[in-house]
Amino acid sequence: MADLSQFDPNSVGLLSNNIFGLPFTEEEARLVLLPVPWEVTVSYSNGTARGPEQIFKASLQVDLYDADVKDGWKQGFYMREPDRHLLLRSDYLRKEAELYLKFLTEGGDISENEFLKKTLVDVANGTKAMNEWVYNQTKGLLEKGKLVGLIGGDHSTPLGFFKAIGEHKGDFGILQIDAHCDLRDAYEGFKYSHASIMYNALAEVPELKKLVQVGIRDYCEEEVDYINESEGRVVTFFDKQIKERQYEGETWKSICDSIVATLPQQVYISFDIDGLDPKLCPHTGTPVAGGFEAEQVFYLFKRVLESGRKLIGFDLNEVSTSHDEWDANVGARVLFKLCNLLVAANTTTNG
Repeated sequence: MADLSQFDPNSVGLLSNNIFGLPFTEEEARLVLLPVPWEVTVSYSNGTARGPEQIFKASLQVDLYDADVKDGWKQGFYMREPDRHLLLRSDYLRKEAELYLKFLTEGGDISENEFLKKTLVDVANGTKAMNEWVYNQTKGLLEKGKLVGLIGGDHSTPLGFFKAIGEHKGDFGILQIDAHCDLRDAYEGFKYSHASIMYNALAEVPELKKLVQVGIRDYCEEEVDYINESEGRVVTFFDKQIKERQYEGETWKSICDSIVATLPQQVYISFDIDGLDPKLCPHTGTPVAGGFEAEQVFYLFKRVLESGRKLIGFDLNEVSTSHDEWDANVGARVLFKLCNLLVAANTTTNG
């Protein structure tokens, strides 16, 4: 473990240290964060590819005291450098995808455009390579006994991690915080679209036995049909239904417990920042009115752990920092909570 005798957790975060100003190396850290600077298929606003590096900068302003998980940081959190080749590839393919999407929204026929047909192939190959890279990186970390969190990028980024953690941990469920279902089949022609992440996960990760979605408020009929035909594999708590239950007098604790009851023993959290009220993430890729306060979601996570379920990993996605630092500030605080909860959930058996 790192020598913390000279480290003052009450002082300013040092730029020379790692995430949250912590003085850990990757080898010393219990939890390693993998940044995935990728946003090729974002269909509205961009900026998420640079989310990880901006979250890193904002994290130096986060105080290390967490009332729910005191001294969790002492187990060590470390974030790797964002891969510059991946970022450059994302930037290049993003420009191609933007031309394709513009043509599509203007009513163009892709079958008559050879250049844009090539774009579909380029994006497909690029996203497949990104998925394989994420799989190999996370698999390697899990095999070293590390706890792993992923920071996107857009929400297409964690598919490789889902595959690696399923192989490593066995059957599990995903608790998805999101404004969107992400259950579209090859959205806008892109197989590995950010809007298709959960469709692809359910199709390609056999260990994924349950998907529990919370906060959903922007979706299409095809996705509703998918949920209804999933035979309980997908359970969706729509934002409208949650709000109506509250309006009629039900407590958030009671609602949280009904959500937790649908989860299997091993739980992975997939957190799209647009699950929050957009005042907390105004520049995310596809903001939608409604959503949660951060503390509401943190309380839900707390109830998951108190139920005796095991948190095995997480991703945080769609934090866009293209306009100001507010989104990164909120993202950094969400990330700190996720890190603390993951080490806390794995302390009694492994710590």
